[in-house]
Amino acid sequence: MAHTRTIVVVEDEDAIRRGVVDMLTMAGYQTFEAADGEAGLAEAQRAGVSLVLLDLLLPKMNGFEVLEELRRTRQSLPVIILTARGSEDDRIRGLRSGADDYVMKPFSARELLARVEAVLRRSPERAEPVLRISVGSTVVDCARREICGKDNERIALSEMEADILQRLASMSGRCVSREELLSSVWGIRDGAVETRAIDMHITRLRQKLRSHSSEDVDWIVTVRGKGYMLGSQLEITTEGGGDDQA
Repeated sequence: MAHTRTIVVVEDEDAIRRGVVDMLTMAGYQTFEAADGEAGLAEAQRAGVSLVLLDLLLPKMNGFEVLEELRRTRQSLPVIILTARGSEDDRIRGLRSGADDYVMKPFSARELLARVEAVLRRSPERAEPVLRISVGSTVVDCARREICGKDNERIALSEMEADILQRLASMSGRCVSREELLSSVWGIRDGAVETRAIDMHITRLRQKLRSHSSEDVDWIVTVRGKGYMLGSQLEITTEGGGDDQA
């Protein structure tokens, strides 16, 4: 592994949780653990988490509820369900809810580790939180939600505008569909919902960026019939401190 991946283990049975954590630690992963659904959800929403191992029968929030919330807030975070509930209906429900794999108890350490490695291979590296998007002397400060533009003028971004830019920047180099933006920014997951809210916000955001930028560049590019992506001339600074060309 190029760097240590972080895995959250959400399991209420102490012996199983400790065994899984020890196995992952020996394999070189960093781990966080939780014994109930609410704590597990909080751990899973940490920055830098690469995968979640999630039991279904949990106190406070069950595994399906945790998975549903994760798919609303962290759509691309891989989740493997660990459970003794082996009915076909449960497996289908888990996979349809967005789980990446389903491992039945009892399982061997070798099998679980192989499943973890397989899911991580299929999943792209988790993007680090975006701190700044810039081109030339124009900088969008995502933490402050503002544009520092020509003549050092500072213009505020709305929370929604900043969230849209953050999502596009975290997926730099690929198109982000309207449906994905609806899910990640608005929390709307019903594919039947038709709204021009995304297009209107993008239009206002483009106007704001263009009017306060000292450079004539495309900040947001429309990919016809698919969605939006950041312009190729933008530089992105993440929490890790590295600059990535968009």
